[in-house]
Amino acid sequence: MIKRRKSRKIFIGDVPVGGGSPVTVQSMTKTHTEDVAATVRQARSLARAGCHIIRVAVPDLRAARAIAAIVPRIPIPLVADIHFSAELALEAIKSGCHAVRINPGNMRNWRDVRRVVAAAKKADIPIRIGVNSGSIRPRKGWEVSSKRGDMVTLMVDTVLKYCERFEKKYGFGDIKISLKTADAVETMACCRRIATRCDYPLHLGLTSAGPVEDSEVKSSIVIGGLLSEGLGDTIRVSSTGRPLDEVRIGHRILGALGLERRGLEVHSCPTCGRCEVDLEKIVRAVKKATAHIDRDITVAVMGCVVNGPVEAAQAEIGVACGRGWGWLFRRGKKIRRVPVDAIAESLVKYIESM
Repeated sequence: MIKRRKSRKIFIGDVPVGGGSPVTVQSMTKTHTEDVAATVRQARSLARAGCHIIRVAVPDLRAARAIAAIVPRIPIPLVADIHFSAELALEAIKSGCHAVRINPGNMRNWRDVRRVVAAAKKADIPIRIGVNSGSIRPRKGWEVSSKRGDMVTLMVDTVLKYCERFEKKYGFGDIKISLKTADAVETMACCRRIATRCDYPLHLGLTSAGPVEDSEVKSSIVIGGLLSEGLGDTIRVSSTGRPLDEVRIGHRILGALGLERRGLEVHSCPTCGRCEVDLEKIVRAVKKATAHIDRDITVAVMGCVVNGPVEAAQAEIGVACGRGWGWLFRRGKKIRRVPVDAIAESLVKYIESM
């Protein structure tokens, strides 16, 4: 059982974040926000896939004003992603976003920041203070003007400086924080350190995590590792690819840690020279035939009789294969022997009967 870090509770729309609330999966639309129809379509698709909170880019006033048309047409809360401009944040709040994300790395004018905080406070919405390695250091145009200092210390201290100012000078505490780099070890170090110094809800993820196949590995290490330590209240798997993949991977991470329902989960061996059936074909058939089953159940599909019977017994139902046949098990007890070409069908029928 994972003992989660105690954090204060905030609300993004009607979704609770922190304070022991379930960990939520976020994603970000990859459409041009001012294209209302496309943005609504993608947000709805992500919501159907299990996304709890959606973030949209706000690069200009057209995007900020489009939020007013998007929010009533989507079933999940919307976060406005703001960089550089307080005016865009103010317009997004006016348009009805459920939260704003600002980046201390590129919104450095305290007078502007104070205006954003005042507007958020009046609208009764939270602010995510999100810093990443790509924007934390000062720049001159396209060039970074300084590369000195430890990145972890710089990011943690910058976020805490903003939080302290929000609380002590502006009287605003509905804050969520995130610290992201493209480096897995560095990102984990940032989150671990800041988690000991405040009680703000913590958003987990990486920045510039790469294409889906790379992002899935890095995100599983970072997000899964930190969640297993009890850290994290919201997550986003960032990848160069379909946002639906981000949501899919996010839920798989949560399910693997027991932080949400797993659904039907297939355990299968990697196979070796002892395997005398086409196990990959059997697994594919089982996955396809059980896609409609909406309950937490583990199904083991094992390729040989060496470890197969014991490992199959650890699942609720399973099969251990021999040459041309397989033994079906139910919680460790043999049910019956079936020919290899009937293994997938037999498993599915038995699962459905349960």
